[in-house]
Amino acid sequence: MDFLHALITAPVSLLVLFILSKLIGNKQMANLNLFDYINGITIGSIAAEMATNGFDSFFECLIALIIYAAVVILLSYLSQKSIALRRFFTGKTIVLYDKGKIYKKNLMTAKIDMNEFLSMLRNKGYFCLEDIETAYLEQNGQLSVLVKSNKSPVTPFDMKIRVNRTRPEVVVISDGKVFEKNLKSTGNNTDWLNRQLKIKGQKQKDIFLAVCDGDNNLKIYEISDKRDTNDPFE
Repeated sequence: MDFLHALITAPVSLLVLFILSKLIGNKQMANLNLFDYINGITIGSIAAEMATNGFDSFFECLIALIIYAAVVILLSYLSQKSIALRRFFTGKTIVLYDKGKIYKKNLMTAKIDMNEFLSMLRNKGYFCLEDIETAYLEQNGQLSVLVKSNKSPVTPFDMKIRVNRTRPEVVVISDGKVFEKNLKSTGNNTDWLNRQLKIKGQKQKDIFLAVCDGDNNLKIYEISDKRDTNDPFE
C-alpha cells in the first residue's frame, strides 16, 4: 500500500507543484529574494509531505498547498501596488560603498563583514576599491557595482566607431530537424538552407546543431560520441 500510495501521490504532487509554480511565476527559478526563498522552501515542503504521507493527509496537504500558493499570489499582487509592502516583503537596495566611503552600518544591516564584501567585489572582477564609484546590495543578495567612468572599458561609442547591430544566433537545425519558423524569422527559406549545406558539404540528417547568426551566416557545430577524460585544470 505504501508503494501504491507513493506511485499515485508523487506524480500528483509534482503536477500540482508545477502548476502552482507556473501561476506564481518564474521568479522562483531566477535570483531569489528572501520572500521568494521562503516561498520556495515552504511550497516544496508541503508538496513533499503530500507525496509521502498517507491518503488521509493527502487532501489536507493539497488544500494547504493551494491556499498557500493563493496567498503568495495575492501578496505578490499587493506588493506591486504598494511600495511599503514591496519593501517589507522583498527588502530594499542597500548602499555599501559610495564615492570612497564604506558604510559600516549598512554592512551590519546586510549581515556582511568587510572581508565578505571585498570577496563579492573580486567575484565581480573588481580587485581595487579605487576603481569603484558605488556598490549596492540588491534585494536578492546580489552585488551591483558601478565602476568609475575613467576605469570603465572603452566602447565603440566612446571611440565614435560605427558597428553592426548584434543579433542572437537562431537555431535552424537540431538533431537533423529543420525549424522552419526559426528559419523564416531570419529572413531565409529552405532553398537558402539547402544551398548553404551544399556549399559546406553537409547533409541535413547528419547535423546535430546549426544556427544562423546576425550576419546571415550558417554555422554548423559538430558532435562527438567520444568521452574526453582530459582535465585541463589538473
